[in-house]
Amino acid sequence: MIVFDLVCADGEHRFEGWFGSSEDYADQQARGLLDCPICGSTNIAKAVMAPSLGRKGNQEPVAANPVEQGTEAPGASKPVSNEVAVPAEYREMLGKLVKAQAEMLAKSEWVGDKFADRARDIHYGDAEEKPIHGTASQEEVSDLAEEGIAALPLPLPVIPPESKN
Repeated sequence: MIVFDLVCADGEHRFEGWFGSSEDYADQQARGLLDCPICGSTNIAKAVMAPSLGRKGNQEPVAANPVEQGTEAPGASKPVSNEVAVPAEYREMLGKLVKAQAEMLAKSEWVGDKFADRARDIHYGDAEEKPIHGTASQEEVSDLAEEGIAALPLPLPVIPPESKN
């Protein structure tokens, strides 16, 4: 997997995209499959990213544990580490969100890019009513909403079953 920082040109929103390779990113962008999770724009490009460079051989490694918020070196006015301290209540809240989404996904069916079609089938009684999850473009979600069919984004990204190792 490769992670790119992406940005939408319309709203200048920055977000991450995970891809199997650079070619996967290029293919999805060429087919118009990338959209901004904030504004829905499909005008997406790679954002400028800092390169990941290893430390020099004569440098000491950075401490493995992040510094607690407010911890300072003696006589210094800045924290000891550049790492951001994440409050325990945020970690706990994120953990609960991860658990809730995992439980929900375990009880629903992955329908991939057929989400809009399957949602319509269920809504109009042409398919068994059951929870589903998958992918849909902003246009497909808008069309579903116009038909009175609720479709909500998942709070956390989901790796499609066929992409898992």
